[in-house]
Amino acid sequence: MGRIPNKPLVSVIIPAYNRGWILREAVDSVLAQDFRDFELIVVDDGSTDNTREILRAYEPDIRVRHQSHQGVSAARNTGIAAAAGKLVTFLDSDDLWLPPKLACQVEFFDSNPEAVICQTQELWVRNGVRVNPKKRHHKLGGMIFSRSLPLCLVSPSAVMIKKSLFETVGRFDENLPACEDYDLWLRISCRYPVHLIDRPLVIKRGGHADQLSRAAGLDKYRIRALQKILESKLLSEAQCRAALKTLEEKCAIYANGCRKRGRHAEANYYEQAARKYGL
Repeated sequence: MGRIPNKPLVSVIIPAYNRGWILREAVDSVLAQDFRDFELIVVDDGSTDNTREILRAYEPDIRVRHQSHQGVSAARNTGIAAAAGKLVTFLDSDDLWLPPKLACQVEFFDSNPEAVICQTQELWVRNGVRVNPKKRHHKLGGMIFSRSLPLCLVSPSAVMIKKSLFETVGRFDENLPACEDYDLWLRISCRYPVHLIDRPLVIKRGGHADQLSRAAGLDKYRIRALQKILESKLLSEAQCRAALKTLEEKCAIYANGCRKRGRHAEANYYEQAARKYGL
Protein backbone atom coordinates (compact mmCIF):
# COMPACT_ATOMS: atom_id res chain seq x y z
CA MET A 1 0.00 0.00 0.00
CA GLY A 2 2.75 2.47 0.90
CA ARG A 3 2.65 4.93 3.74
CA ILE A 4 -0.63 6.21 5.17
CA PRO A 5 -1.92 9.52 3.70
CA ASN A 6 -1.50 12.51 6.04
CA LYS A 7 -5.16 13.51 5.63
CA PRO A 8 -7.04 10.45 4.39
CA LEU A 9 -10.63 10.73 3.24
CA VAL A 10 -11.58 7.39 4.81
CA SER A 11 -10.62 5.78 8.10
CA VAL A 12 -10.98 2.00 8.31
CA ILE A 13 -11.23 0.52 11.82
CA ILE A 14 -10.67 -3.15 12.64
CA PRO A 15 -11.20 -4.19 16.28
CA ALA A 16 -9.29 -7.37 17.12
CA TYR A 17 -9.20 -9.64 20.15
CA ASN A 18 -7.34 -12.95 19.90
CA ARG A 19 -8.07 -13.27 16.21
CA GLY A 20 -4.53 -13.98 15.10
CA TRP A 21 -5.75 -17.07 13.29
CA ILE A 22 -7.83 -14.98 10.86
CA LEU A 23 -6.73 -11.34 11.20
CA ARG A 24 -4.28 -11.31 8.29
CA GLU A 25 -7.06 -12.04 5.80
CA ALA A 26 -9.13 -9.09 7.04
CA VAL A 27 -6.16 -6.69 6.91
CA ASP A 28 -5.12 -7.90 3.46
CA SER A 29 -8.65 -7.38 2.12
CA VAL A 30 -8.45 -3.72 3.18
CA LEU A 31 -4.98 -3.18 1.75
CA ALA A 32 -6.19 -4.67 -1.56
CA GLN A 33 -8.92 -2.03 -2.02
CA ASP A 34 -9.20 -0.28 -5.38
CA PHE A 35 -9.69 3.04 -3.56
CA ARG A 36 -6.42 4.20 -1.98
CA ASP A 37 -7.12 7.39 0.03
CA PHE A 38 -7.60 5.68 3.37
CA GLU A 39 -5.89 4.86 6.62
CA LEU A 40 -6.27 1.50 8.35
CA ILE A 41 -6.46 1.55 12.16
CA VAL A 42 -6.34 -1.82 13.91
CA VAL A 43 -7.24 -1.72 17.60
CA ASP A 44 -5.76 -4.64 19.50
CA ASP A 45 -8.14 -5.06 22.41
CA GLY A 46 -5.74 -6.74 24.83
CA SER A 47 -5.07 -9.86 22.76
CA THR A 48 -3.00 -12.61 24.37
CA ASP A 49 -2.27 -14.56 21.17
CA ASN A 50 0.06 -13.59 18.31
CA THR A 51 -1.99 -10.55 17.22
CA ARG A 52 0.74 -8.06 18.21
CA GLU A 53 3.36 -9.87 16.11
CA ILE A 54 1.04 -10.10 13.11
CA LEU A 55 0.29 -6.38 13.21
CA ARG A 56 3.94 -5.41 13.64
CA ALA A 57 4.68 -6.95 10.23
CA TYR A 58 2.25 -4.48 8.57
CA GLU A 59 3.65 -1.29 10.07
CA PRO A 60 4.10 1.47 8.91
CA ASP A 61 1.37 0.77 6.33
CA ILE A 62 -1.27 0.58 9.06
CA ARG A 63 -1.86 2.36 12.35
CA VAL A 64 -2.07 0.16 15.45
CA ARG A 65 -3.58 0.95 18.83
CA HIS A 66 -3.05 -1.41 21.76
CA GLN A 67 -5.27 -1.30 24.83
CA SER A 68 -6.31 -3.51 27.72
CA HIS A 69 -9.22 -5.81 26.99
CA GLN A 70 -12.36 -3.68 27.16
CA GLY A 71 -14.67 -5.20 24.54
CA VAL A 72 -15.55 -4.52 20.94
CA SER A 73 -17.42 -1.26 21.64
CA ALA A 74 -14.42 0.29 23.39
CA ALA A 75 -12.13 -0.93 20.62
CA ARG A 76 -14.28 0.63 17.90
CA ASN A 77 -14.57 3.85 19.93
CA THR A 78 -10.79 4.00 20.28
CA GLY A 79 -10.57 3.75 16.50
CA ILE A 80 -13.19 6.47 16.00
CA ALA A 81 -11.30 8.80 18.35
CA ALA A 82 -8.07 8.21 16.40
CA ALA A 83 -9.66 8.47 12.95
CA ALA A 84 -8.43 11.29 10.72
CA GLY A 85 -10.88 10.64 7.87
CA LYS A 86 -14.16 12.40 7.20
CA LEU A 87 -15.70 9.00 6.46
CA VAL A 88 -15.42 6.05 8.86
CA THR A 89 -15.81 2.36 8.11
CA PHE A 90 -15.53 -0.77 10.23
CA LEU A 91 -14.42 -4.28 9.39
CA ASP A 92 -14.90 -7.10 11.87
CA SER A 93 -11.75 -9.18 12.10
CA ASP A 94 -13.50 -12.32 10.84
CA ASP A 95 -15.00 -10.64 7.76
CA LEU A 96 -13.55 -9.67 4.36
CA TRP A 97 -14.05 -6.87 1.85
CA LEU A 98 -14.13 -7.25 -1.89
CA PRO A 99 -11.78 -4.82 -3.71
CA PRO A 100 -14.43 -2.30 -4.93
CA LYS A 101 -16.05 -1.83 -1.49
CA LEU A 102 -14.55 1.52 -0.47
CA ALA A 103 -14.63 2.94 -3.99
CA CYS A 104 -18.35 2.23 -4.37
CA GLN A 105 -19.24 3.84 -1.06
CA VAL A 106 -17.09 6.92 -1.61
CA GLU A 107 -18.71 7.35 -5.01
CA PHE A 108 -22.12 7.08 -3.34
CA PHE A 109 -21.29 9.87 -0.88
CA ASP A 110 -19.91 12.02 -3.70
CA SER A 111 -23.23 11.63 -5.53
CA ASN A 112 -25.38 11.99 -2.38
CA PRO A 113 -23.77 14.67 -0.20
CA GLU A 114 -26.80 14.83 2.11
CA ALA A 115 -26.37 11.17 3.14
CA VAL A 116 -24.73 10.37 6.48
CA ILE A 117 -24.61 6.55 6.36
CA CYS A 118 -24.74 3.82 3.75
CA GLN A 119 -24.13 0.11 3.68
CA THR A 120 -23.67 -2.59 1.06
CA GLN A 121 -25.08 -6.05 0.61
CA GLU A 122 -23.11 -9.07 1.84
CA LEU A 123 -22.20 -12.60 0.91
CA TRP A 124 -22.66 -14.98 3.84
CA VAL A 125 -20.28 -17.85 4.52
CA ARG A 126 -20.73 -20.31 7.40
CA ASN A 127 -17.92 -22.73 8.19
CA GLY A 128 -16.49 -22.16 4.74
CA VAL A 129 -19.78 -22.79 2.89
CA ARG A 130 -21.79 -20.12 1.06
CA VAL A 131 -25.29 -19.75 2.56
CA ASN A 132 -28.29 -17.56 1.77
CA PRO A 133 -29.61 -15.22 4.48
CA LYS A 134 -33.16 -15.87 5.63
CA LYS A 135 -35.86 -13.50 4.43
CA ARG A 136 -35.97 -11.72 7.81
CA HIS A 137 -32.31 -10.72 7.34
CA HIS A 138 -32.99 -9.05 3.98
CA LYS A 139 -31.46 -5.57 3.95
CA LEU A 140 -33.52 -2.52 3.10
CA GLY A 141 -32.65 1.09 2.34
CA GLY A 142 -34.21 4.31 3.62
CA MET A 143 -35.97 4.93 6.91
CA ILE A 144 -35.58 1.43 8.28
CA PHE A 145 -36.07 2.03 12.03
CA SER A 146 -39.30 0.03 12.43
CA ARG A 147 -38.07 -2.83 10.23
CA SER A 148 -34.82 -2.96 12.23
CA LEU A 149 -36.51 -3.45 15.61
CA PRO A 150 -36.90 -7.27 15.59
CA LEU A 151 -33.24 -7.84 14.68
CA CYS A 152 -30.26 -5.95 13.34
CA LEU A 153 -30.46 -5.13 9.62
CA VAL A 154 -27.21 -3.16 9.50
CA SER A 155 -23.79 -4.79 9.53
CA PRO A 156 -20.72 -3.02 10.96
CA SER A 157 -18.52 -4.47 8.20
CA ALA A 158 -20.83 -3.07 5.51
CA VAL A 159 -21.33 0.53 6.64
CA MET A 160 -19.62 3.80 5.81
CA ILE A 161 -20.50 6.73 8.09
CA LYS A 162 -19.67 10.42 8.13
CA LYS A 163 -17.52 10.87 11.22
CA SER A 164 -19.48 13.98 12.19
CA LEU A 165 -22.55 11.78 12.77
CA PHE A 166 -21.00 10.36 15.94
CA GLU A 167 -21.08 13.86 17.43
CA THR A 168 -24.86 13.81 17.03
CA VAL A 169 -25.82 10.24 17.95
CA GLY A 170 -22.90 9.19 20.15
CA ARG A 171 -20.58 6.23 19.73
CA PHE A 172 -20.89 2.53 20.62
CA ASP A 173 -22.24 1.85 24.12
CA GLU A 174 -19.37 0.31 26.08
CA ASN A 175 -21.79 -0.96 28.72
CA LEU A 176 -23.32 -3.41 26.26
CA PRO A 177 -21.21 -6.58 25.89
CA ALA A 178 -23.29 -7.59 22.84
CA CYS A 179 -25.83 -6.01 20.46
CA GLU A 180 -23.88 -2.77 20.70
CA ASP A 181 -24.28 -2.33 16.95
CA TYR A 182 -28.07 -2.86 17.16
CA ASP A 183 -28.13 -0.09 19.78
CA LEU A 184 -26.19 2.35 17.57
CA TRP A 185 -28.20 1.59 14.43
CA LEU A 186 -31.44 2.29 16.31
CA ARG A 187 -30.10 5.68 17.39
CA ILE A 188 -29.17 6.47 13.80
CA SER A 189 -32.10 4.97 11.91
CA CYS A 190 -34.76 6.70 13.99
CA ARG A 191 -33.48 10.02 12.60
CA TYR A 192 -31.69 9.35 9.32
CA PRO A 193 -32.13 7.12 6.26
CA VAL A 194 -29.69 4.24 6.06
CA HIS A 195 -28.89 4.06 2.36
CA LEU A 196 -28.23 0.73 0.69
CA ILE A 197 -25.84 -0.01 -2.15
CA ASP A 198 -27.50 -3.10 -3.57
CA ARG A 199 -24.28 -4.88 -4.36
CA PRO A 200 -22.55 -7.56 -2.22
CA LEU A 201 -19.13 -6.14 -1.32
CA VAL A 202 -18.56 -7.83 2.04
CA ILE A 203 -17.95 -11.49 2.85
CA LYS A 204 -19.54 -12.06 6.25
CA ARG A 205 -18.03 -15.16 7.80
CA GLY A 206 -19.52 -17.08 10.71
CA GLY A 207 -19.82 -20.40 12.44
CA HIS A 208 -16.59 -20.20 14.45
CA ALA A 209 -16.64 -20.73 18.21
CA ASP A 210 -15.52 -17.20 19.18
CA GLN A 211 -18.18 -15.39 17.15
CA LEU A 212 -19.89 -12.83 19.40
CA SER A 213 -23.26 -13.17 17.69
CA ARG A 214 -23.40 -16.84 18.67
CA ALA A 215 -23.60 -15.98 22.36
CA ALA A 216 -26.73 -17.08 24.18
CA GLY A 217 -29.25 -14.59 25.53
CA LEU A 218 -28.66 -11.80 23.03
CA ASP A 219 -32.24 -10.58 23.44
CA LYS A 220 -31.29 -9.42 26.94
CA TYR A 221 -29.08 -6.77 25.35
CA ARG A 222 -31.56 -5.95 22.59
CA ILE A 223 -34.10 -5.30 25.36
CA ARG A 224 -31.68 -2.88 27.00
CA ALA A 225 -31.13 -1.10 23.69
CA LEU A 226 -34.90 -0.79 23.22
CA GLN A 227 -35.29 0.59 26.74
CA LYS A 228 -32.57 3.14 26.00
CA ILE A 229 -34.15 4.35 22.77
CA LEU A 230 -37.56 4.64 24.42
CA GLU A 231 -36.04 6.68 27.24
CA SER A 232 -34.13 8.91 24.81
CA LYS A 233 -37.19 10.96 23.78
CA LEU A 234 -35.92 10.83 20.20
CA LEU A 235 -38.77 8.80 18.77
CA SER A 236 -41.92 9.93 17.07
CA GLU A 237 -45.22 8.59 18.42
CA ALA A 238 -45.36 5.97 15.68
CA GLN A 239 -41.76 4.93 16.35
CA CYS A 240 -42.52 4.69 20.09
CA ARG A 241 -45.44 2.38 19.42
CA ALA A 242 -43.36 0.14 17.18
CA ALA A 243 -40.45 0.03 19.66
CA LEU A 244 -42.77 -0.70 22.57
CA LYS A 245 -44.47 -3.54 20.69
CA THR A 246 -41.08 -5.11 19.97
CA LEU A 247 -39.98 -4.59 23.57
CA GLU A 248 -43.10 -6.34 24.86
CA GLU A 249 -42.54 -9.28 22.54
CA LYS A 250 -38.86 -9.67 23.41
CA CYS A 251 -39.52 -9.31 27.16
CA ALA A 252 -42.22 -12.00 27.03
CA ILE A 253 -39.96 -14.43 25.19
CA TYR A 254 -36.97 -13.76 27.43
CA ALA A 255 -39.07 -14.01 30.63
CA ASN A 256 -40.48 -17.33 29.47
CA GLY A 257 -36.96 -18.64 28.96
CA CYS A 258 -35.96 -17.47 32.44
CA ARG A 259 -38.92 -19.30 34.02
CA LYS A 260 -38.02 -22.52 32.22
CA ARG A 261 -34.56 -22.27 33.77
CA GLY A 262 -35.87 -21.52 37.25
CA ARG A 263 -34.81 -17.85 37.23
CA HIS A 264 -38.16 -16.57 38.51
CA ALA A 265 -37.02 -13.20 39.90
CA GLU A 266 -35.41 -12.36 36.56
CA ALA A 267 -38.56 -13.51 34.74
CA ASN A 268 -40.68 -11.20 36.92
CA TYR A 269 -38.43 -8.26 36.09
CA TYR A 270 -38.77 -8.76 32.33
CA GLU A 271 -42.52 -9.36 32.56
CA GLN A 272 -42.83 -5.91 34.14
CA ALA A 273 -40.14 -4.18 32.07
CA ALA A 274 -42.31 -2.98 29.18
CA ARG A 275 -45.19 -1.65 31.28
CA LYS A 276 -43.44 1.54 32.37
CA TYR A 277 -43.24 2.69 28.73
CA GLY A 278 -46.96 2.34 27.98
CA LEU A 279 -48.29 5.02 25.65
